[in-house]
Amino acid sequence: MSLTKEIKDKKVNFEFNKEFINVFSKKIKDNDTEFLNRTLKEQHPADSADLIENLPPENRAKLIELEGFSIDPEIFIELNESIQTEIFIILSTESIVNILKRLESDNALKIIENLDEKKKNIVLNKLPPKDRFLLQEGLSFPEDSAARIMQREFTAIPSNWSVGQTIDYLRENKDLPEEFLEIFIVDSNFKPIGTVTSSKVLRTSREAKMNSIMNEMQVLIPVKMDKEEVGHIFENYNLVSAGVVNKENKLVGMITGDDVFTVLKEEAEEDVLRLAGVGDEVITDTVLHKTKRRFNWLLLNLLTALLATWVISKFGATIEQMVALAFLMPIVASMGGNAGMQTLAVTIRALATKELSSRNFGQIVTKEFIIGILNGIIFAIITAAIVQLWFKDYNLSILIAISMILNMIVAGLFGILVPVTLKKFNIDPAIASSVFVTTITDVIGFLSFLGIGAFFFYN
Repeated sequence: MSLTKEIKDKKVNFEFNKEFINVFSKKIKDNDTEFLNRTLKEQHPADSADLIENLPPENRAKLIELEGFSIDPEIFIELNESIQTEIFIILSTESIVNILKRLESDNALKIIENLDEKKKNIVLNKLPPKDRFLLQEGLSFPEDSAARIMQREFTAIPSNWSVGQTIDYLRENKDLPEEFLEIFIVDSNFKPIGTVTSSKVLRTSREAKMNSIMNEMQVLIPVKMDKEEVGHIFENYNLVSAGVVNKENKLVGMITGDDVFTVLKEEAEEDVLRLAGVGDEVITDTVLHKTKRRFNWLLLNLLTALLATWVISKFGATIEQMVALAFLMPIVASMGGNAGMQTLAVTIRALATKELSSRNFGQIVTKEFIIGILNGIIFAIITAAIVQLWFKDYNLSILIAISMILNMIVAGLFGILVPVTLKKFNIDPAIASSVFVTTITDVIGFLSFLGIGAFFFYN
C-alpha cells in the first residue's frame, strides 16, 4: 500500500464557527463540489474531519453522495469511529477499497476492522492479494495487541551492507515507506539486531559498514503484546519507533510514536469515561444508544443507594429523637466519598502506569492510612467547631468528629484496596471501582454517625 502523507502547506483551523459551517452546508445543497473539494484540501486533514463531523447528519450524507466528491483517505482516518461507521453505510465497496489502497497498513486496518462482517469480506476480496493478506493477517491478532497498531511497511537491510549500498537501495526501491526515521539492521534470518537513523546514514562515508554505525537493538515489541503495554515501553525508553517481532523473533513490522500517542490518548479517555460509567461513548452517538449505555451503571448506583438508605432506616428512632442527625448525615458521607474518589483516581493512574506493584503496596496503603487520619482530624476539628456554633451540643460535635475521622480513614484505605482487588480478579478497576468506593464510604459514614450516636449519645 502506498502512503498518502505528503508534505504540503496546510491551513490550520482550530475551530469552525457556525457561519462557516452554514456556508459549507449551503454549498453542499448547491452541489458546488469545486468549492467543497478546494476547501477541504486547503485545510489540515484533522480540521477537515472536524468540519465534516460538525455538519448536520443530512448534509454530511449528501456531501458523501455528491457526484464528483471523493473523501480524502487522510481525512477519513481522522474522523471518529461513529462518523466513519455512518459514512460506511453510504460509501460503495469500491470507494472503501480505493481509500484502503492509499493508506499505510496500520491505518487501513483501523478502518476495515470497523466494517460489518459482510462488507468487510467483500472489500477484502476486491483488494490486491498482497494488501488483502496483510489486512487478514492483522485481523487475526487480538484487538488490543501490538499487531493491530503496527505498520507493516518498514525499511530493513542486511548487516553486511555498506552505507553506499543502503543509500542506493533506499533511492531505487519503490516499496519502502515514504517517511521513516530509523532503518532496521537484520541478520541472515531476518532477525533485527540494531537500528540506524537515516540522518546518520547521510552523514557517514559510503564505504562504512552499516553494522559498524548501528545502535544495538535494545527494545523489541512482541507481536501479541498489549498495546497499552507498548505505550508504557515507548514512554519509559523515550522511543521514536520500535520493531515488532513474531514468535520466531523475525521482524514483521514497526510501531511509531504517533501511533503510540493515539493509543495512550484513547486509553486515558477510556479510563475517564469508564470512571463515570459511560464506556466508550462519543458525542455523536444517538440518544437511544447513550441511554442504553448508561442504564446499567445507573441501575447499579440505584441499588447501592438503596443499600445506604436501608442502613439509615435502621436508625429511624434515633433520627426522630435527634432531628439534627438527619441534617448532618450528608456531610460525613459526602466528605468520605470525595476523599475516596481522590485516592481512587491516584490509584487507578498508578496501576495504569505500573507505578503500584506488590513491592510498594504495603508502603502505599500505610501512606493512605496516615493521610486518612490527618485529613480526618483536620476536618473533624473544623466540622465539630461549626456544629457546636450551630447546635450548641457538645455530644453532637464529638459524634460528627469521630465519624469524620473513621470515614476518612476508610475512604483512603478502600480507595486503594478496591481497585487493586478488582485488578487481581482481572476486572478493569476504572469501570467498577467508583461505585464500590462510594457505597462503602456512604455505608460506613452512616453506620459510624448514626450507630455511635444511637449507642453512646442518643440512646
